[in-house]
Order: sequence, then structure tokens, then C-alpha cells
Amino acid sequence: MEFTGNFFTTIYGRNLIGELPQFVHRPYLVVTMEDLWEKFSGSFDKNLAGVYFVHSLEYEDLVKELDKLPACSCVIGLGGGQALDVAKFFVWNKLLPLFQVPTAMTVNAAFGHRTAVRFDSKVRYIGWAVPEAVYVDFDVIQQAPASLNRSGVGDIFCYHTALYDWKLAAERGRTEAKWPYDASLAAESQQVLDSVLAKLDDIREVNEVGIRTLMNANRWGGAAFHNAGWNPRHIEGMDHFLFYTLEYLTHKPFIHGQPVCLGVYVGSELQGNRAEEMLAAIHRVGVDIRPEAMGVTWEEAAEAMRKMGWYAQQAGLWYTTASEKPVTEELIAHVRERIYATYGPWEG
Repeated sequence: MEFTGNFFTTIYGRNLIGELPQFVHRPYLVVTMEDLWEKFSGSFDKNLAGVYFVHSLEYEDLVKELDKLPACSCVIGLGGGQALDVAKFFVWNKLLPLFQVPTAMTVNAAFGHRTAVRFDSKVRYIGWAVPEAVYVDFDVIQQAPASLNRSGVGDIFCYHTALYDWKLAAERGRTEAKWPYDASLAAESQQVLDSVLAKLDDIREVNEVGIRTLMNANRWGGAAFHNAGWNPRHIEGMDHFLFYTLEYLTHKPFIHGQPVCLGVYVGSELQGNRAEEMLAAIHRVGVDIRPEAMGVTWEEAAEAMRKMGWYAQQAGLWYTTASEKPVTEELIAHVRERIYATYGPWEG
């Protein structure tokens, strides 16, 4: 099968960060996180216009930062999803060239055109940014905590529940007029999912095969929203809705793939859609979906499950299984039993 659409230029190699000062537009601004800068600051030279440390993804906060940025000729996004998204936000507003350098495989933010910002803690994808290139450095990725790298499967595993939701909505006559069910597009999404399911051990080990497999999948997925005419149906469903609900209720930051993978498992149970198979894959690849591993309690996670359908409706999200099938206390108890039976009790 040939994949449709355009995909960001992606470079794999080593010492890629050290080469950036030799060719990016000067002077340059680096957008990153404080805990990363100590590790990578020595890679940049006197043409560094400044460093912006990300502290918020709230739209109003980011708008206030625009006038404070130093004069620069390009922006380098260096880090995980938050740094890469804020870099996109800045270049969209400043009309500057962009170079993206993911330091872990946590999300597909490096490969998406829009930036995920929050409006009163609610996620919206806005803007437009196409990087000159995305640089995937094997050594840099392998230096990141393995848990961060493994969590990147969340943005691929979610195709499993999203495709079921899209087909269900079509059967119910509840698809949006602009997003009619497309079997060919669904097949593309399934093929990308299958490519990742076939390499779970390599992804868990974060070896070169695993890095290429997951980053190529996220390269497809990151661009898939735009390539499908801004249709998210084949790449995101109630799996993400659970994450959004949990974030909304707790106002806590998360490693994206953990709550999304929890949503994939809960969604698969609600759908009656190979739930045990997906739980086994999530566990095998090394993503911990116990609530305590995400810094929340079981009851907070359970409340997000209960309110997932409500949140999706009031946030104007699309029709999924959660729209017609509420999460019962029996299902919550079953999910809890299966998660702890698979991972073991939480011991901190």
C-alpha cells in the first residue's frame, strides 16, 4: 500500500544537534525545557539569540511571551512534545523557519502541523508550522528514559480504538458530513498500527530498529490529520478523550502515552474490541498504565472513565462508543482487576 499525503523531511543519524549551528539561520532561538538545557547547551555557539524554557501550554500565557522573545532568524525546538509544540506556536506567529529535534519518542508533535495549546485547560490544535527538517539522533533518543521513549506507542495504539469508533459512527449515521467513513484511509492507519505491533520488543529495547519503526509511524500519524483534510477520525478516538478528561479533572501534567494507552485499553473493553490483546501489547512494550505510575489515584482515573462521555459531549468532540455506552462500575472494577493482574500491585 502507498501512503497518501506529504510527510515532513526526517533525518536519522548521530551528532545531529552538534551540526545545527553550522547551517540553521542565524541568530537562532532554542525552545526547550530547563532540565534538558544543561545537557545540550554545549552544542550551541555564539549565534544563539536566546533560550526559551517552556512553562505553560495555555494560549493566553504563550501570547504574552511573543513580545518578550529575542530577535532571531529561526527557531529550534529541542525536547519532547511541549517544547516542540511551543516552538511551532512561536514560528506560526513570528513567520520564522523551524528545525525540530525530538529528544524522546513520547509523542508525534515533531511531525504535526498544528500545535496543541490549552484554552482553560481544554486542548485545541491550532496554527501551521512545517519544519525545514526533523532530526532524529539515535544517541540522543537512547539517552532519554526508556519509559518516555516507549510511551510514544500511545499515539499509534490509539488507531485501534479510533478506527472502531469511526466505523461505529458510520453505522449509526453519526459521522460528520466532512468526515465520511473512508475504508482506504482506515486501512492505511491499520497498516501503520500493525507495523508497530510487529516490533514491540525492539521499541521496548529502544534499539535502532525500534526507533525507526516508532518514529516512522509517528511521522505518518503526525501528518495524517492534515493529509486527510483535517480529519482526525482514523487516528484519534475516545482513547484520547479519556486522557483529556483526566487532564481536565486533575490539572496535572502527564507523559502523553500513559493516559492514552489507558484510554486504548478502557476503550477496547468498552468496545469489546480485542481488549486483552491490546493490554498485553501495552504491557509488553513497557508502558505502565497503572494510575499511580502517572501520579494520580485510582479513584481519579475511575472518575475520568465515568465522565469521559460527558466531557466529550460538552467539549464538542466527535461521536464514539463512549457517546452511547456509559462506563459502568462493573467495567471499572474489571479494568482495575485486569490492570493490576497484568502489572502487579503498585509499590511505588
